Amino acid sequence: MPRCRDAALPECRSCRGTAVSPSDVAVGLPPPPGLRRTGCPTVSDAVPRDKDPRLHVAAALVLVAVGTGLQAQGPTVRVTLTDITREAGITARHDNGAAGGKLLPETMGAGAAFLDYDNDGHQDLLFVNGLFPGGGGGRFASLYRNDGTGKFTDVSARVGLQANAERRTPNAEGSLTKSHGRKPMADGRMAKADTAASTTLRYGMGVAAADMDNDGWTDVVLTSVGGITLLRNERGARLVDVTARAGLADRRGFSTCAVWVDVDRDGLVDLLVCNYVQWSPQTDLYCSAGGNQKTYCTPQAYRGSTSWLFRNLGGGRFEDVTAKAGLFDVTGKALGATVLDHDGDGWPDLFVANDTVPNRLYRNNHDGTFTELGLQSGVAFSADGRARAGMGVDAADVDNSGRASVAVTNFSGEMLGLFVPQDAGVYVDTAPQSAIGRATRQTLGWGCFFFDVDLDGWQDLLVVNGQLDPSLARSPGDASPPHLFLNRQGRFEDVARSAGGAFAAARIGRGAAFADVDGDGDPDVVLTANGGLAQLFRNDSTRGGMVGLRLHGTAANRDAIGTRVTAVANGARVSRTVRTGASYLSQSELVLTFGLGSAAALEDVVVEWPGRPAEKLGRLPAGALYEVTEGRGAVSRTPYRR
Repeated sequence: MPRCRDAALPECRSCRGTAVSPSDVAVGLPPPPGLRRTGCPTVSDAVPRDKDPRLHVAAALVLVAVGTGLQAQGPTVRVTLTDITREAGITARHDNGAAGGKLLPETMGAGAAFLDYDNDGHQDLLFVNGLFPGGGGGRFASLYRNDGTGKFTDVSARVGLQANAERRTPNAEGSLTKSHGRKPMADGRMAKADTAASTTLRYGMGVAAADMDNDGWTDVVLTSVGGITLLRNERGARLVDVTARAGLADRRGFSTCAVWVDVDRDGLVDLLVCNYVQWSPQTDLYCSAGGNQKTYCTPQAYRGSTSWLFRNLGGGRFEDVTAKAGLFDVTGKALGATVLDHDGDGWPDLFVANDTVPNRLYRNNHDGTFTELGLQSGVAFSADGRARAGMGVDAADVDNSGRASVAVTNFSGEMLGLFVPQDAGVYVDTAPQSAIGRATRQTLGWGCFFFDVDLDGWQDLLVVNGQLDPSLARSPGDASPPHLFLNRQGRFEDVARSAGGAFAAARIGRGAAFADVDGDGDPDVVLTANGGLAQLFRNDSTRGGMVGLRLHGTAANRDAIGTRVTAVANGARVSRTVRTGASYLSQSELVLTFGLGSAAALEDVVVEWPGRPAEKLGRLPAGALYEVTEGRGAVSRTPYRR
């Protein structure tokens, strides 16, 4: 029988339930109030201690980051995030489809993305939803247009995101069409079969946005239980489903996050799609902690599923290169992924956060293949050698060292992982000895991202929390407030409670993303909730100066994804990288924002285009958004509103 993650924890007292067929009953102790997922890793999750590379650098655990760099902007920093959801015109509500059946996907969702779909320079908002029988006039996705002041208009119908999308239902392979005896192939493709009409049932998951064909317009990929949907942007007028034309229609899986990344640096963004477990309503298992009432199963009850890597061939066509690239892994249970340059060679590497199985770190070999380094680099397991419930993930240079650290949200009782790079390609999880570890020990984390909320030049960390069971949203005390860790030159402090009552309120949180929605230069925040309303928060914090960079590739991909920018402010060199994906099923803006503290300008700016010569931009005065085009430098400057 599987062992509980930590027998001393209250939620582990019920870790005796097992997954059985619908005709059987699992017998065990009743779950504690407010917790329904027991989370029981197998014995094989443990790592022999003499194989754990972190033992060789254990002394580094006392360090969260090295405090060298930017001067503080002042003695007092007041972080305030004001709820402007209603006045902004955002009415998106997530439908999880829960109807008493305790089906696994009901606990997941919902993603959100900032993107500029109409090229007016303003960050618009897209929300992923679900479609279910009797659900009324809901949409699988909703798009809100930003007028530039933080006021939004629902344009979903205008761009073609209709409620009556293709009506399909998940079958035993996780497909959204009745299978009629079809069987999945090893790579997730489906054998041919006759089609048949069925009822509406679609669990929406994640979203990622980028210009896939370099035509200057942002395209969108949506993930769901059943696979992916690729939407081509027709010059801001319509989002057209081109999934079949792109060669992606035969992929079926429990698809979660998606990431656009130019893995071969050929100037076309490729697509990484993560998959969770092999599940369908027909193969749903009966799990119970007490034997007489069904609860949501843990991931251990289901077989894993490989994620997919699709190479962009140009012309809107993609090729599945998962196996060829070395990413085929049927043990994976991926919920999040992010991109970083693990070894500093200028090529994008991939970090995949897995739920109850080891995390993966894939090093780019420059030839279309990857080498998996999770165990030897120290990111696969917790400090005590256990696989955790990796869900949300992000990577950023949090200590101004020039190297990216990785944050991974986990289940209650496991704490967040904060992997800080050391020498020889090894990471150390510094969370157990930091304020971050203490604060996240008993919270269940989902979306997370690094951003500079107070614009002092140091990357802060936001984490969204929420219980697994969506029905608990009606029970006082079962929802969870978020964390907002202010980075005080390498030491983190949770300031969520003082950041505003609405922001600090408890919720069944899931997705999270940031962007400047009102043109004042500071990052605003959107949060999603399982079965609840999305919320938009305006950043009203005291802040330093800032410089924003919107990059456009010419030889590189149009969105400049993978481009790294370094610069100097107050004597410290800082770095930012253009990336999609990260967080949990969500995406933040692609604009790079540099907080300056009290500095008047960003100095010695260097743009490192992927696979192309670097460009020096010199000095950029604070208080503006600069448009930077590859080979032409800063071509325009737009002052921020104050």
